[in-house]
Amino acid sequence: MAKKTKKVDTQRIEKAVREILLAVGEDVDREGLKDTPARVARMYVELLRGMREDPNVHLKSVFTEKYDEIVLLRDIPFYSLCEHHMLPFIGTANVAYVPVEKVLGVSKLARVVDCYAGRLQTQERLAYQIADFIMTNLKPMGVAVVLEASHSCMTIRGVKKPGSVMVTSALRGIFRKDPRSRNEVLSLIRDGK
Repeated sequence: MAKKTKKVDTQRIEKAVREILLAVGEDVDREGLKDTPARVARMYVELLRGMREDPNVHLKSVFTEKYDEIVLLRDIPFYSLCEHHMLPFIGTANVAYVPVEKVLGVSKLARVVDCYAGRLQTQERLAYQIADFIMTNLKPMGVAVVLEASHSCMTIRGVKKPGSVMVTSALRGIFRKDPRSRNEVLSLIRDGK
């Protein structure tokens, strides 16, 4: 779990950005760059908001419901920063679970995704964190998380393969153990595409 910090040191970020601009040969005093260090600092505060958020706050909207079929929220847009290059990866999350008398408010599923995505991440870890959070806190029969994302670190630099999409999954409980349940949830996710 990411260390919770109270406040981001924006002045330190500004100084570092200024140094980067100088290191690449820019004139940090020219009009277009004068406010760039402050803008970049504010951007990091926004993009890494999940480091200062506790996903447990979203558990206030748990309801008792006698429902034991798949609950799926599909195509939740998300963006995160790859911890290897600090470039964004952008995609969609599909989150499903089979409740045992506890359902989470639908918007809270999206908020949990946002909370974990708002950290320096790998896509694999992000899928696991979302699945484990739901499994631990709702104690459903199973959880399935499928993420699809395009990674800037390979589309605009390095191998430069725009249009490529990485897919990761995290399956827990019945979706991991029972092939019929796994096929059903994956079919529901695929059929929406």
